[in-house]
Amino acid sequence: MKQATLWIILQDDKILLCMKKRWFWAGFWNGPGGKIEAWETEKQAMIREMQEETTLEAKENNLEKVWVLHFYFDQDSTWNLDAHVFKILAFKGVPTETEEMKPEWFEILKIPYDQMWEDDKIWFPRMLSGEKIEYDFYFWNDGKIRDYKVIQ
Repeated sequence: MKQATLWIILQDDKILLCMKKRWFWAGFWNGPGGKIEAWETEKQAMIREMQEETTLEAKENNLEKVWVLHFYFDQDSTWNLDAHVFKILAFKGVPTETEEMKPEWFEILKIPYDQMWEDDKIWFPRMLSGEKIEYDFYFWNDGKIRDYKVIQ
């Protein structure tokens, strides 16, 4: 199963989301992140992906792992992945659009769930409330949720 990162930045009453501009998940707002390379730790991957996708910088001691999400796709099992979700506690820079992502701050009460993956509607509110839970999500071929369960 592929290993990936997903990161969340909260600042005041806002959350940084990114519009994916290409490849898998294009056209949806989400927390940014990406694949963990074989030579990287989860935190190293977070720092690299953060820089590549938004130009923001963070240090390992400013990352807090809060969740693990397991995604299973009926359409193609090679898409299956474990997403290690981190909260970014401090960072440097201003979010800047890149080839892959368009970052934008949203008020917590105005998160665009209708323009996000279905699973985000389920776990985002619980993550924002401070809960630490692990999920399995199962998707049909059309990207809609077939089933999900809380692991802990």
